[in-house]
Amino acid sequence: EVQLVESGGGLVQPGGSLRLSCAASGFPFGVYDMTWVRQAPGKGPEWVSAQNSGSTTTYYADSVKGRFTITRDNAKNSVSLQMNSLKPDDTAVYYCNAIEPGDVLRVHWGDGTQVTVSQ
Repeated sequence: EVQLVESGGGLVQPGGSLRLSCAASGFPFGVYDMTWVRQAPGKGPEWVSAQNSGSTTTYYADSVKGRFTITRDNAKNSVSLQMNSLKPDDTAVYYCNAIEPGDVLRVHWGDGTQVTVSQ
């Protein structure tokens, strides 16, 4: 069974930093692409960042480029999202996703971790 457990969320002031982590189990982590998606109150999901299975390709949404960094550790079955220079607009529930390799798109979700950026 695929399990993704996010951690590291919390309350932070504007300009601050947080590091989110996602612990993965139940599947061959090293062959899955991993992404982070967030959902702000009253809004739809917004894709934030992605990294392929071999860590050779990384993508960021324009809204977080230059402030967020995704990294994965295939030896530890984990992926992280370092978030710097946080803004109130970054407030959302952040979800870790695992994308199965293959012709059929199948995405697994964690339960999410809340990030609140406020004075």
